[in-house]
Formats: sequence, C-alpha cells, structure tokens
Amino acid sequence: MAALSVGALRKVYGGTEVVAGLSFEVAAGTCFGLLGPNGAGKTTTLRLCLGLTAPDAGTIMLNGCVIPDDAQQARARVGVVPQFDNLDPDFTCAENLLVFGRYFGIPDAEIKARIPGLLEFASLSSKADAKISTLSGGMKRRLTLARALVNDPDIVFLDEPTTGLDPQARHLIWERLKQLKSQGKTLILTTHFMDEAERLADTLIVIDHGRKIAEGSPRQLIAEHIEPQVVEVFDEGCGELPQFTENHRTLAERVETSGETAFFYCRDPRPLLAQLADSDGLRYVHRASNLEDVFIKLTGRELRD
Repeated sequence: MAALSVGALRKVYGGTEVVAGLSFEVAAGTCFGLLGPNGAGKTTTLRLCLGLTAPDAGTIMLNGCVIPDDAQQARARVGVVPQFDNLDPDFTCAENLLVFGRYFGIPDAEIKARIPGLLEFASLSSKADAKISTLSGGMKRRLTLARALVNDPDIVFLDEPTTGLDPQARHLIWERLKQLKSQGKTLILTTHFMDEAERLADTLIVIDHGRKIAEGSPRQLIAEHIEPQVVEVFDEGCGELPQFTENHRTLAERVETSGETAFFYCRDPRPLLAQLADSDGLRYVHRASNLEDVFIKLTGRELRD
C-alpha cells in the first residue's frame, strides 16, 4: 500500500485553478520530492493531502485513510515540519515538545521519556531548558523537526525544511532526514534547493501552474530532459559574450542566455572548450548537468513572485 496516493486532485481559488488534476503515489519508506516555482501549487497540495484544505475534486489516501473524511485519524501518524517555524516562544525546548505531544493524547510520562532522544536527534541535548529566543535559526529548525517526530509518525511532511539555513545546518538536517528514511519513515519534501532534492529524493515530481510536468528519480530526469554537460560562460566586462555566443552556438545542442552568462548545453564540450581557451575576456565553468538545469528548462528562468 502506498503511503500517499493522490488522484486527479483539483483546487480552485478565486477562479484560478491552483491544483489542476494532479496525480501521484508515494511508496512507503521513501523520500518523495515535490518541486516547482513559487505559485506552482506545492503548499496547497500539501494542505490538501493533510486534510487542512478541502479539494474541489479528486481522491487522496494518506496512510490508508481517506482524506479529508478521516484526516484526524491520518494525522495521528503524521509529522509536519512547516515552512516557517512556529515554536512557542514562552516555552523552553523541552516544554515545546511536551505541549505538542499532548495534542496527540500521549501521556506526559511517555512524552517526557521521548524528549531526551528527540533532543539528541536534533543535536540540542544541552538546550532542553533554553528559551526559544536564545536559539539560532538552525537550532530552531532542528527543534521543529524534532517536534514533528514527537508522535513517532510513519510519514513526515517537510515544507522547505532548510530555507534560510547556513551550509553546516543544512547538511546536519540532511543527515537527520537520511536517518529517518533508514528507519523506514516516509518523507514528503518540498524544496527550492535542487541539490537538496537530488541528495534526498528517491522519486520526485515537478509541478507548474498546478500541473505535473515531469516525474521520476533525479537521475532519470537528468538523463531524460537535459544534455549531459554544461559550459557556463561569463563576460569579464569586455563585452565579448554576445559575439562569442553567436559565433559558437553550433558547438552546443542548446544555448540559453541569462544576464551576463551564457549556458551551453553539450553532449561533447571539447570543441567549445578549445575555443574558450583562446578567449581572454571570458571566464567559464565546465560541469556535469544537474537537477537545477532540468528544473530551469521545464519551468523557465523568469522570476516568480
């Protein structure tokens, strides 16, 4: 049985269809990524799956429960890490975990027995009695993750869990999420960090304007949608990039320009690299293609607000 199954899901707000016939399944014990630009419908989809918003059409099965009819029963076995931390500033770290556990009807003695392990998991063992106001952003994010585990859930929803964190904090949270998956928990992740999705997700979908536009593992999506090599060429201020791009466009399968950078997508970059070696006014980076390249190709480079 799938941990989450969504079929032909639709939701309309103010005459705009923000979720438009979305269907997908999440296998138990895997990490599933939900990617899309701002306004694509990611957060609305999560709210629908949790029974916090009623769909206009479609079916949702979460942990064997029909949503939204049995949402309360389903959420008893689900943890949620929201996009923005909503810890209670009047309580200590341990008290935040205790009070949150009471929402699930867990006896205080049982919650208190779990708290040391949760704090250790979040690398916050020394902060049990610390007020929330004294914590760094990374500490607050880790405590929010620990709080989502207080009911020992089968499924954990994570809405952009590492936004605003420094690289060290991001890597620690990635390590903890991998631990959860190794314990058999199902992770459902939305993120703007393509490297995060590439590291964590077994399967992912890309959505735009509420519609699914791609689905597969990160490796599959890269192989299917993008050329294997990318050469990024930067203008050093000499104004040579437009002419270079025009003269050497045929050395790549596809070329995109964004500001002072040209992206040459190649199967064989060697002829282009040979030409760049003789161009003093240009810098370049040669790399393998990645999930961000796929995302940009599918959803465009224009800014989304």
